[in-house]
Amino acid sequence: MFVTVTVGPGGSMRRHTARTAMLVPLLALLAVGACGGERAAGGRRPEDTSQARARAHAVAEAWHGSGAAKAWTKGYHPLDDVIQLPDGAFHSDADKRAYAAENFVLDTVLPAAPAHSGRVTWSRGGSLTLPLLDAREAYGSLARGGDDGPHLTVTGARLGETTLLTSRGPATVPAWLFTIEGYDTPLKRVALAPSGPPAPPIRPAAKVPSDRLWPLARLVEVSRDGRSLTVIAQRGACDKGPAVGVLETDDSVVLSASITGHLGGICTSEMVGVPRTVTLKRPLGDRILLDAFTGRPVTSPSGG
Repeated sequence: MFVTVTVGPGGSMRRHTARTAMLVPLLALLAVGACGGERAAGGRRPEDTSQARARAHAVAEAWHGSGAAKAWTKGYHPLDDVIQLPDGAFHSDADKRAYAAENFVLDTVLPAAPAHSGRVTWSRGGSLTLPLLDAREAYGSLARGGDDGPHLTVTGARLGETTLLTSRGPATVPAWLFTIEGYDTPLKRVALAPSGPPAPPIRPAAKVPSDRLWPLARLVEVSRDGRSLTVIAQRGACDKGPAVGVLETDDSVVLSASITGHLGGICTSEMVGVPRTVTLKRPLGDRILLDAFTGRPVTSPSGG
């Protein structure tokens, strides 16, 4: 099986909710020198990795010292979800369903933003000023449901701050703190949009067998110590699941996803995202996390 993927101008993917149990459909088939240690996990035969390995090296070399890499390191790119749940969430299955369906009810007057801009402050030094989302924009990013099922009620909102992991390490950022009925601590929604991604220095791969290389969907989580990464990789109805290989260099980590173990029988065209965790030899730090297939940074749903 072969695939040609095209990436639109700017290459950004809009935030796709991750509020289900981490099994998500692929985003409509994804509108779509430096040497280091490399390894593959998930069942690929060694001979299957040569094409992916060559592509991973090409991506790492293209980004090394590039203008895109310099622009990326100066921007604000979250690696954590910009929505942080209240402590103990959720109290009931109904609340879980409401959040997954983005069903909220507003039982308060949302305040105006006290300023037009907010500041990202990195724990390792440095800061960046960006436009501030007002409370209504932040609330609208949460409450995109509207069915007749269970809902969560917002009874208050104020501007505060929170911390999250970014491509430049931990940062403190402004956040809207929404009081949710029945919860003692607020739901936090970061009040800044991420910086726009730079144009990548390499084009996406084309006509590559899916058992050699395949696009990743998104980043789920970076561990607190930076030594493991969880991503969503895709699988089909007639395979044994995805594998994800890793190439580490001094300034990047390149992930190579593929589909393994084709099975017999009747196959459907459905593609399903499943989580895969890879372990790094050293913490991710401020190295750029890249997808070998697309040649682009791997981000969270809101990471830009």
